[in-house]
Amino acid sequence: MKSSSAIRAGLDFPIIDIDGHTIEFEPAVSDYLKETGGRKLLVQFEAWRRTCLRWYELSLEERRRQRPTRISWWSLPTKNTLDRATATLPRLRYERMDELGLDFTILYPSLGLLLPHIENEELRRAACRAFNRLNADLHSDYRYRMTHAAIIPTHTPQEAIAELEYSSDCLGMKVAMCASYIRRTVQANSKISGTHYWLDTYGIDSLYDYDPVWSKCAELKMVPTFHSTGMGWGSRTSISSFMYNHIGSFAAAAEPVCKSLFLGGVTRRFPKLRFVFLEGGVGWACSLYSDLAGHWHKRNRKVLENYDPKNLDVEQLLDLCRRYGSGPIKGAAERQITGVSILGGLFEAPDMLDEWQQCRIKRAEDIRNLFASKFFFGCEGDDPLNAWATNIKVNPFDTKLKVLFGSDMGHWDVPDMTKVVADAYGMVKKGILTEPAFRDFVFANPVSCYAGLNPAFFKGTAVEKEAAEELTRARPEGQ
Repeated sequence: MKSSSAIRAGLDFPIIDIDGHTIEFEPAVSDYLKETGGRKLLVQFEAWRRTCLRWYELSLEERRRQRPTRISWWSLPTKNTLDRATATLPRLRYERMDELGLDFTILYPSLGLLLPHIENEELRRAACRAFNRLNADLHSDYRYRMTHAAIIPTHTPQEAIAELEYSSDCLGMKVAMCASYIRRTVQANSKISGTHYWLDTYGIDSLYDYDPVWSKCAELKMVPTFHSTGMGWGSRTSISSFMYNHIGSFAAAAEPVCKSLFLGGVTRRFPKLRFVFLEGGVGWACSLYSDLAGHWHKRNRKVLENYDPKNLDVEQLLDLCRRYGSGPIKGAAERQITGVSILGGLFEAPDMLDEWQQCRIKRAEDIRNLFASKFFFGCEGDDPLNAWATNIKVNPFDTKLKVLFGSDMGHWDVPDMTKVVADAYGMVKKGILTEPAFRDFVFANPVSCYAGLNPAFFKGTAVEKEAAEELTRARPEGQ
């Protein structure tokens, strides 16, 4: 197999990694936390960290009783010390970019992925601010080949807007990392199937109106990206197996927010904005896209007339039951007993009948226009399901969903950074991806996503010239 650097040398287009990871140097983290919020913040942060690790403090019997989720363990590389250091030291990563086969990379945190989920508002906002200041300072001299995403707390629109403005205006950061969901506590006098929380995904049924957040992202030209796992809720709550909890967890977290933004009409109201869902692959997105199209055909406002309870001829139904029913069915029909159908429902309010009204879907093709061009999906290079995204024979309306190459360098699933690009190109060698599809994956789609919203995104970087040419080539005439 050719090396990653050799593969890159043989291509006539750059390779852009949209999801590399940094591993925080924790003494520096402590310094920035203390500088941002004083010793009080540092003490609060350490207390929060201990709660994250409480699984280790419990006996087996306590775990069975309290059901703490088995969290990630041994998740950072140790055998390859050079790679471990590369994930922590921007200068070293910068010097190794050619060896890694990369032209440009967008970086995300590791420990910092958890910060938007901190429940304490003061700690959450201050910790996000401290990490953003640290990452901006660390990477400011290396903008030619890398940029670090800003961590945005989103429990309320106000805190999200404040950090968006600060990270963009004061720190020069260009990408927003949001939690895929906010876990909200159910009010004490409510009961929802025995659960005590619900997931707020910023669109359908959200506690707040998040349109001001999306408006601010559009104003600042910062692409909102979502990078959370689904561990700790749903079926991913094993007390013993991290793998059970982890497999499919990023997809599980991405699917609800993607669906919520779409059905909530966000892509309709903010047509220029792009949204990125990271590390979950694209299989779930292909399934969601197909399901949306299928549900439109069978549950659009016009078709729903087929299921209106008022259309049912009750007398005819009873007559048929008397003639063809037996036993208890015939006996009940003879007494003209009819029950309320749980599945059939009652007479719905007219303004509740059209569940497509927020995204204003009037024809099936609207789904393609509001989904396929607005949503981008971060995929690891060796995931064979990437090919599904380009399969126009399967995807509705002959659509190619837009996949983005995310290396995940810095985490346990990348034992050798120098092989990631080679593994991704192996999909071409195996015939799973075509050469044009690979070019879209590692170059054209990232340019469409980030420079499509912010034409200056790649200005002053190693890919400025190629990105500008690609943007011009892909832009329809007259735009």
